[in-house]
Amino acid sequence: MNIPLVDLKAQYRSIAEDINTEIAEVLHNADFVLGKAVGLFEKEFASYCGAKFAIGVDSGVSALELSLRACGIGSGDEVITAANTFIATASAISFTGANPVLVDIDPQTYNIDVFAIEAAITNKARAIIPVHLYGQSADMDPVIRIAKKYGLVVIEDACQAHGAQYRGRKVGSIGDAGCFSFYPAKNLGAYGDGGMVVTNDAEIADKIRMLRNYGQKEKYHHIFLAYNKRLDTIQAAILRVKLKKLDEWNEARRRNAQLYNKLLKNSCVTTPIEADFAKHVYHLYVIRARDRDKLAAFLLSRGISTGIHYPIPIHLQEAYMPLGYKSGSFATTEKYATEILSLPMFPELQEKQIEYIAESVFRYPNT
Repeated sequence: MNIPLVDLKAQYRSIAEDINTEIAEVLHNADFVLGKAVGLFEKEFASYCGAKFAIGVDSGVSALELSLRACGIGSGDEVITAANTFIATASAISFTGANPVLVDIDPQTYNIDVFAIEAAITNKARAIIPVHLYGQSADMDPVIRIAKKYGLVVIEDACQAHGAQYRGRKVGSIGDAGCFSFYPAKNLGAYGDGGMVVTNDAEIADKIRMLRNYGQKEKYHHIFLAYNKRLDTIQAAILRVKLKKLDEWNEARRRNAQLYNKLLKNSCVTTPIEADFAKHVYHLYVIRARDRDKLAAFLLSRGISTGIHYPIPIHLQEAYMPLGYKSGSFATTEKYATEILSLPMFPELQEKQIEYIAESVFRYPNT
């Protein structure tokens, strides 16, 4: 049996007719840049998230960077975030001229340790970026309380958490702004790059609209120098089709995760937990294993693809050596970086495939 980590072809086959129709309409209308589908998708995605505004951009990292800039964050400022995240979270901070300040993670959820945030705040701190990693919400109530206490902006990195919930609210709608990536493998993925910012703040929304489009308030009226970071119309058309299926796909992911949890009980691996405040949408199903690399090689020998998200923490990346962190700075993040392993996870994953994967995990210690 050969099982990929993600199967985008299976998803496309299930919606091919609708996707092809929407792409053909964009081509027929030659409506390529900030076209009709972009505005419609922005309205639909804002409604889905329970936010007033949504602004389409070209990637998740752009969503984060432009949100920071729209909130006035720049050179010399500090932004607190988790050490266990994709480098885009930190690089978006750096692109503004601000500095990432990292904190360790909660050992149960792998998200930011809310008890470590306050100690990381200095007089240069301007924002907190909680990351809803792997599809599970960070614990937002403490984050919001701390932010209000110190006058900080909260920008949610929801790039892996489309449709995830925190205490019944969709992530992205809780902080000052929420940022999403539509990278193809995401729960809501385009057929190329794309991103979105959602917010309830009209001023932030207006600023991001200008930041993504050359600083224009209206055509050829440039209020400030800015970028070309617009969401492509064809991608918006594709995403409109997929948004209608997102809840169904997320429920399939949740069922798959529950089956994994059941079948891997008492195995040699640690399975993920769902926090009592969260509705996890399992962008990734991440286990931990002491002999992670050997287990991954064994699974691959049985036709099972796996992934590691992420093997080198932000503070140990060569690009971030100037921050001054050392090995040992974040004990939980560093320990887990040697243990985490993503098993295949996608809505179309079949029960017999999960059974085969679980059987293979149980076989591993006996080989």
